[in-house]
Amino acid sequence: MGRAVLRAGPQAVLSHQTAAELDGLTTRRSAVIHVQVPGDARVDPIPGIRIHRSERLAEARHPSRTPPRTRIEETVLDLTQAAKSIDGAFGWLCQACGSRLTTPEFLLAALAKRPKVRWRGILLSALDDISDGAHSVLEVRYVRDVERPHGLPRARRQARVTRSSGRIYLDNLVKRYGTCIELDGKAAHPVAERWRDIARDNASAADGMITLRYGWSDVAERPCQTAAQIAAVLGKRGWTGQTTPCGRSCRLGRP
Repeated sequence: MGRAVLRAGPQAVLSHQTAAELDGLTTRRSAVIHVQVPGDARVDPIPGIRIHRSERLAEARHPSRTPPRTRIEETVLDLTQAAKSIDGAFGWLCQACGSRLTTPEFLLAALAKRPKVRWRGILLSALDDISDGAHSVLEVRYVRDVERPHGLPRARRQARVTRSSGRIYLDNLVKRYGTCIELDGKAAHPVAERWRDIARDNASAADGMITLRYGWSDVAERPCQTAAQIAAVLGKRGWTGQTTPCGRSCRLGRP
């Protein structure tokens, strides 16, 4: 990798997927080496190396790490811009913050310095949700597509609950109405993990709390119907608020 940087010029640094590999953001190996150079640099094509140009390379460059690379916040934001979908962009934000390589605050500061950013508003909102406790793409989408646009009571993210068996963390806790909304993006759980979920749900029930569980399709494909079901449960547990349609085509209350 160091040779790739040298071949691209004295100011070049590793970036994107390659920088992410070096900093432990991903274990997936890229088929090419990603290198970032100044916007006006003249670099001939180099086999196996993908050249990216930046007008803010001096600011994006990490001051001390070797081989030279972009700062972790810059790497994450570069990857969100290279993502094929907004969910892919969410994934990089969640991975970076969840692995404690950076924080939503540092990413927000780096984002503010970029004049042109695809999905800026959505990324800003996602970072706010991650700062509030959302840990995964599915949890971010739940807030963005189910809870917030339909006017549901705001849940407490990653709520810590202490029981006789120890501390547990609940994805979304609406404590006032004794309701927990758990999110599972996996198609299937290992047996031990599934039984752990059941034991946790049973313990919550013993405390008078109901647990609702939703997967990817419930949140990504049926957000309006999911919101309607949550609202119905909350209504039976004392919530007197009103849900709101998320738009003209909202299917709130419709099958």
